[in-house]
Amino acid sequence: MSTPQNAAPLTQDELKTLVGQAALQYVLPGEVVGVGTGSTVNKFIDALATMKDQIKGAVSSSVASTERLQALGIQVFEAAEVESLSVYIDGADEIDHQGHMVKGGGAALTREKIVAAQSKMFVCIADESKLVDALGAFPLPVEVIPMATARVMRQFVAMGGSAKVRLKDGQPLVTDNGQHIVDVTGLKISDPLKFESDVNQWPGVVTVGVFAHQKAQVCLLGTSTGVKTLKF
Repeated sequence: MSTPQNAAPLTQDELKTLVGQAALQYVLPGEVVGVGTGSTVNKFIDALATMKDQIKGAVSSSVASTERLQALGIQVFEAAEVESLSVYIDGADEIDHQGHMVKGGGAALTREKIVAAQSKMFVCIADESKLVDALGAFPLPVEVIPMATARVMRQFVAMGGSAKVRLKDGQPLVTDNGQHIVDVTGLKISDPLKFESDVNQWPGVVTVGVFAHQKAQVCLLGTSTGVKTLKF
């Protein structure tokens, strides 16, 4: 998939469409596919509709993705109904050169991590602006039980970060799980595995948006010359 040299550069939206379509090659006929959340994944869901008769259905990481899948006639199963998934396809807010990611800009990080954990392969679909040398520039989402929010924020400040509760319409955003999101800036995450393990032990943290234990095995990266496949 490459663009002619004299063509205008692809827009970010067009790159998302390209990688969404490219992800179909990892969908196995007759299987249930794990589906993430976000604008790039929406392009994948639209592409998946073209082969919906070849798959059993999907397990989705958010209410929004479930609604989009169902509207296109794709059956959605609960995660608990499916023992394992051959592939989970999702976007990322950042991905490094080892396949570690920051996710959760769409506030679905906990459900995304649950579905990723029951999948044999994680295929990340993203445009090249998401590829970074070190995680941390994108505000790190952390899903937190509300009574722990202030203390968790203080712990991030003690690490040198800056933390704030994500708002929606002037009130704390409530996730699909009924919790809040704290967004943390000012951190450079040099050891994503250790960072994820440590923060997940903090009382009140549901999960942190670093995906190192559930990292990507493949990244389909939308670039100015088409889709580039990175393997980790």
